[in-house]
Amino acid sequence: MQERVGLVVRQSSLMESEPWGFESCHNFLNAVILCQTTKTPHEVLTLTQQIERDLGREKKSNRQSVSQNSSARQYADRPIDIDILLYDDLMVDEPDLKIPHPLMHKRDFVMKPLREIYQPN
Repeated sequence: MQERVGLVVRQSSLMESEPWGFESCHNFLNAVILCQTTKTPHEVLTLTQQIERDLGREKKSNRQSVSQNSSARQYADRPIDIDILLYDDLMVDEPDLKIPHPLMHKRDFVMKPLREIYQPN
């Protein structure tokens, strides 16, 4: 991230969690980092997607969940998943990018590491 996106200012500890939104025999390692960057949100998205591909991630699934009244993607095991949770105070609501991340408040494995690195000014 530091080589491609920007200076890593803070990094949480790793948190192991069970799969969220699907079943798997694998657990996941989660962390949150704070980067200082001159890149736009879309540039960061492009760069993080390239990092995912470089580390073996195949194209993200856009399959719809089978649950009724749900527009959530169907999740599956993957070697890496990088999400943009926040970007300063910006709000982005586009098909390929939503900031703040719309599901982060529902995910303990996101909120715990996020709280760990949060330091108000």
